[in-house]
Amino acid sequence: MALTHWGFIYTADGSAAGGDVSTVDTGTCRSVFVGVEKPEEGIEVARRLVGEGVQLIELCGGFGPVWAGRVIEAIDGAVPVGVVGYGPEAVDQVHAIFS
Repeated sequence: MALTHWGFIYTADGSAAGGDVSTVDTGTCRSVFVGVEKPEEGIEVARRLVGEGVQLIELCGGFGPVWAGRVIEAIDGAVPVGVVGYGPEAVDQVHAIFS
């Protein structure tokens, strides 16, 4: 099976309620990017993406293992959920961005 539809959820100050949505469609793969104000808003967005048929979800920018677990639980493990990670050399820089 090929990846044809996936979602990327990230936190961004000023995002609209329900998420700011951008879509890139190459004709063979549809990528849906959703910005949310707070990680907890990602739960409903993930449910919506699963309902729209995404095959996997990536989380970034303010999400971590705890929120990944909550998203996985909220969608009943319907699709794989990954979390973008940074190496130890970037910890201080990433912390500065999200503090």
